[in-house]
Amino acid sequence: MMNISLVIPLFNEEESLSELCTQIDNVMRQNNFTYEVILIDDGSKDKSWEVIEKITTSNSNVKGIKFRRNYGKSAALNVGFSKVKGEVVITMDGDLQDNPNEIPELYNMIAKEGFDLVSGWKKKRYDPISKTIPTKLFNWAARKASGIYLHDFNCGLKAYKNAVVKCIEVSGEMHRFIPVIAKWAGFSNITEKVVEHQARKYGVTKFGMERFINGFLDLMTITFVSRFGKKPMHFFGVFGTLMFLLGFGVFSYIGGAKLYAMFADIPAKNIAEMSGFYIALTSMIIGAQLFLAGFIAEMISRNSADRNNYQIEKES
Repeated sequence: MMNISLVIPLFNEEESLSELCTQIDNVMRQNNFTYEVILIDDGSKDKSWEVIEKITTSNSNVKGIKFRRNYGKSAALNVGFSKVKGEVVITMDGDLQDNPNEIPELYNMIAKEGFDLVSGWKKKRYDPISKTIPTKLFNWAARKASGIYLHDFNCGLKAYKNAVVKCIEVSGEMHRFIPVIAKWAGFSNITEKVVEHQARKYGVTKFGMERFINGFLDLMTITFVSRFGKKPMHFFGVFGTLMFLLGFGVFSYIGGAKLYAMFADIPAKNIAEMSGFYIALTSMIIGAQLFLAGFIAEMISRNSADRNNYQIEKES
C-alpha cells in the first residue's frame, strides 16, 4: 500500500493547480513518500480541467475526476474517498491556502502516533472579520453538540486512516462534520493540529454567508441522526407522550371542574368557552402526531437496508 493519498476537491482553481501539485511533489520527494493525488473538478467553469489533464500527463501520481456539474464539496470528497489507495488519506483545498509542508507531520500523527483522524486548526487566519466571527460561533456550537473538542471543524486540511474514509459516507453538505461522522462510525481517536493558513493567492472564495446558516441546519441534522437515527421513537415518542399527557391533564382538570360545578349547582362557563380547553386539545393532537411520527420513523429505520450495518474492527 502506498503511503499517502491526497484528495483535493476544487472549483474554478485553474491558476493555482500547477503550483500546488509542484509543491506537493517536492514535499513527497523530500520525504520519500509513495503517493497519489486525486484532483476532483467539481464542475468548474474555467480551464481547471485542461490544467488537470496537462498535470496528469506529466505526473503519473496525479489523477483527475471531472463532474458534469457542480455537486458540492461533500460529493467530491465522497467520490475521492472511494478511489483512494493510500495508508493515510489527506484532504486539502485547491486554492493554495493549505500548505503542503504540513503533510509529513499529519502523516506521522496517523501512521506512527495512531490517531484515526487529525483535523487542521487554522489558529491564525487571513480572513475578514465577517467570516471569522461566524466561524468561531459555528465551531463553538459544533463542539457543544458533538462532544468533539476541535477548534476548526470546517478546515479542509485533515488526515485520516484509510479505514476511516472507507467506512463513512459524506453527502449533502456534511463535509463540515466529518469528525462527527467518523466518531459515529466508531473512530473516536480524534485530535487536531495547528496548521498554517496562507493568504489567498489567486481567485476569490467560493463560499458566501449562506454557508453559516446551512452549517447550523446541518449541525442540527447530524446531531439528531447520530443520536436517534437508529431509535427515532426515543425522541418523538418521549416528547409526544409528554405533550399528550400534559394536554390530557389540563383537559381532565377543566372537565372535572365543570362536572363538579354541574353537580354542585355552581354557575360555570361552558368548556368550549375556556381557552384552556383549546390549549389542552392542541397539546393532545400535537402529542399524538409526534408519537405517530416516531412510530413511522421507527418502521422506516427497521426496514432500511443498513439497519444491521455494524463496523467490525477485528475478528479472531
